[in-house]
Amino acid sequence: MNINSTKLVYFSPTQTTKKVIEAIAETIESARVEHVDLTPPAALTRKPMEVHDELALIGSPVYAGRLPVDMIARLRRLKGNNTPAAIVVVYGNRAYEDALRELRDLALEIGFRPVAGGAFIAEHSYSTAAVPVAAGRPDGDDLMRAREFGKTINEKMSSLTTDGGTLPLQVPGNFPYKERAGLVNVAPVTDHTVCTRCEKCIPVCPTAAITLQDTVTTDPGMCIRCCACIKICPEGARSMED
Repeated sequence: MNINSTKLVYFSPTQTTKKVIEAIAETIESARVEHVDLTPPAALTRKPMEVHDELALIGSPVYAGRLPVDMIARLRRLKGNNTPAAIVVVYGNRAYEDALRELRDLALEIGFRPVAGGAFIAEHSYSTAAVPVAAGRPDGDDLMRAREFGKTINEKMSSLTTDGGTLPLQVPGNFPYKERAGLVNVAPVTDHTVCTRCEKCIPVCPTAAITLQDTVTTDPGMCIRCCACIKICPEGARSMED
């Protein structure tokens, strides 16, 4: 089966999942590449999208061994129509547990045909200079492995038929999935003595939880603790409280 077009579908608040997906796409032989970014809040209300006769690369970060709830809701706005998909989870060097299995099941549920799956390491959302966890990843070696995975996808697609007559992709993980870890009323805080009110944190929040009135505030009920606001702050004014 030839790949005429590839859709890069990802939820990537801190941009690491996007970086891995783009590296995979570099070695996939496709005439056209289209990005479908599920990260912005607007993705939840975007017109449902039909996907036909192409390859989808679907990527998600792992939060405590599961897919982010917000990513699931936004991915469900796509309809796969038996389109082949390579599924990818990106985790912070702890464990991805049931996330890859969950992404495979979700892809099947919305009509995709998973043909390849992979897990890649990236800097943990909670990584800081004081407590680094997979800092700086994906690094050059990680991205090289991602490109090798792209070559593997090419090989699989070359032998794939369009009739859908393949066995379900087998990936690690359990069902029922592990219970979700709950962090109630926890969100990054702002050190107002160094905050310059530049507002860079506001547009990167995938749930629109951050507002600026007299000060920068975060709604803990909306925050998913992705830490995108922390990583983008040029003054280091955002942090998670101990």
